[in-house]
This record gives sequence, C-alpha cells and structure tokens, in this order.
Amino acid sequence: MAETPTIRFGVIGCADIARKVSRAVALAPNAALYEAVLQDPDVDAVYVPLPTSLHVRWAVLAARSKKHVLLEKPVALTASEFDEIVEACESNGVQFMDGTMWMHHPRTASMREFLSDAQRFGQLRSIHTHFTFAADADFLENDIRVKPDLDALGSLGDEGWYCVRAILWAANYELPKTVTASRNPELNQAGVILSCGASLQWEDGKVATFHCSFLTNLTMDITAVGTKGTLHVHDFIIPYEEKEASFYAATESGFDDLVTKWSSQPSKHVIKTDIPQEARMVSEFARLVADIKFKNSKPEKKWPTISRKTQLVLDAVQASIERGFEPVQIQE
Repeated sequence: MAETPTIRFGVIGCADIARKVSRAVALAPNAALYEAVLQDPDVDAVYVPLPTSLHVRWAVLAARSKKHVLLEKPVALTASEFDEIVEACESNGVQFMDGTMWMHHPRTASMREFLSDAQRFGQLRSIHTHFTFAADADFLENDIRVKPDLDALGSLGDEGWYCVRAILWAANYELPKTVTASRNPELNQAGVILSCGASLQWEDGKVATFHCSFLTNLTMDITAVGTKGTLHVHDFIIPYEEKEASFYAATESGFDDLVTKWSSQPSKHVIKTDIPQEARMVSEFARLVADIKFKNSKPEKKWPTISRKTQLVLDAVQASIERGFEPVQIQE
C-alpha cells in the first residue's frame, strides 16, 4: 500500500480554536504542523483562526503565497469580501475550505442517507436549527466575538453560521428565495448581535427557521421534517462523545390510544469514528491538497461554493435586520 503523503501546515493566529485544530493536525495521518508560515517553502497549507475582520487580508496573502487555505468560520463579514478570498485562491490554484467541523463526521453522511431515502423520509418540507450557549460575563465583555472591529457579526457569524449551514445541508444546498430576520434581536452597547434568528422560504414551499444566542443554555439541534419521516439531532456541532455520535430517525410515526403510546417510536442511530471530526476535516483538506500537489488535480470547488451560499444567507439576515425585518431576496 502506498504511503500517504504528508501535508505541512502553518497557523496564522492564536485563537482558542487554534489549539483544537492543531491537535487535529497531529491526529490526522496525513498532516503535520509548522510554525513558520507564508514565506516558508516547506509549508503547504495554512489554518487561519483570526478574527473575521482580518480574514480577507491574510487569506488573500496566503493564497498569493501559494498556500492552501483552511479558514475559520464565518469566512468573511460579507459575500463580497469572501469573493476576494475565493478569487485569490482560484487564481493561484490553491484549495479553500472553511472550518465547519461537523460536516466531516461520518454521522453527517449517515444522516444524508436518511434524508435522501424517499421511502423513509419522503420530501423535505421544513428545517429548524438552534445553536445557543450561555456566555459568562467575561466573554460578553471581552471576547473578540462581541467586538465590532473584530467580529462584527457576533452571534450571527459565530453560531448562526452553523445553523444556516445545517439548513442548507438539509436542503441539498438549494438557496432559499427569501430570508426574514426575527424581530427584536439582542445587541450589546457596541451594536454587535448577541441573539437573533430568522425564517427562510423556498419557492416550492419549504420553510426553515434558526435561532442563535450567546445568552441562553447550550443547545445544538437540527430537526428536519419530511412528508414521511423526521430527523432529530441534539449535538450536531460538537458531539457528546468524541468517538461516536447519534441521531434519531422517525418514519410514519403516530400516536395510538389518545397519545398514550407511539405506533412507531423514532430509532436511535449511533455512528462511530476512529478519529474526531476536526481531525477528519484536516485529513480531508490535506487529501485535497496532496492531490493538487502530487497529482496535478484541480482544487475542489464544492467547499468554496458551500461557504459562499452560507455567507449569502448570513448577509440576507443582516440586511433584513437593517431594513426593519423586511423579507430580503437572495441573489446569487
């Protein structure tokens, strides 16, 4: 069996998440970590966990230095900023991927199989997602995610990114027609969003909602409802266990005897993994980079496309808030 080539990583930034991803690089079988970055010819790729306001500058510099870019989410403050990053990556032939770790867990593929099963799930009709956690006083005062000059999108960018990605994932990345922000989002004194939500509507009648907050108890839920089945996930961002994760699938459920029992209860599906989801993310990114470096492959366009669609929905939520919670149409 041929030996898997090792891709050498550098890190630009010192956010807390950098420690987790640095561990993931060590766990991934085809990646190694280097401290020297943009000018080091031995560095193949960079992980960028900087505040969002710095993403354009450093991601573009990395791409122009021929370094492949693993960029922490949210990818940018606006889709137009993100387009600058993608243009730099494409023109320099480097791979782009954002740091949405749960996408790489094998549970996600198993859930996709259920959603794609016409006999068990049917046609998707609604998606509802939540990501909230109760931040402490120090976080609410000092964290970069509450500073307008660092991460101006606040909870919408940090937590809402995951919620929107989950909605788009469930909808096979079909963008909604309109997005309407929920009224009365909670802001800090600097105007950064601490809590917000929105509803999304598609032309075929599908609907979705999400809520994100720094001010309420930890919740990481997806509920996807089809004409025949329902998917429930309670820890979609960070699984309760590192080596396994579960979801619940229900098909043609119903009540019997005046709601005293279920005719068919949801079934629990447990999916095991040999390495954590963040290591799987790094390993997949490193595989794509290795294919480019050693096999003259082209960068995979799936990942920047998904990132841009997620950013477009965040932009629409922000625009709806600014326009007095009016519906905003999404333009690709």
